[in-house]
Amino acid sequence: MYLPRQEPVLRVVPMPGDTNQHGDIFGGWIMAQVDIAGGVIAARRARGRVATVAVNSFTFKHPVHVGDLVTFYAEISHVGRTSITVDVEVYAQRDPRDQVTVKVTEASLTYVATDGERRPRELPDP
Repeated sequence: MYLPRQEPVLRVVPMPGDTNQHGDIFGGWIMAQVDIAGGVIAARRARGRVATVAVNSFTFKHPVHVGDLVTFYAEISHVGRTSITVDVEVYAQRDPRDQVTVKVTEASLTYVATDGERRPRELPDP
């Protein structure tokens, strides 16, 4: 498997402090990184502050290991009046000597554009 050709939003290498008692990377750590990646794309479209309002789906396909190069790709799948839905795909690249690429997570999150008072605001024209 190869990485998608699009530009990644985020790349991170998880460390030993990010693991659970079994040595796998915490699902919550991955969820946080997915939220960051999705938020980057949503904020760019909103041209300002956004807040996560829903995790529509989240599927863990394979575990992430310490030392994997984890790459996050995100794209907008829906735009409403104040909200933006972003799909995120996550890949792990393992074993630099004989590189293996694995799709580890898929998610869909919805963000709402907010104003300075943290209330929903209409999205600007694209």
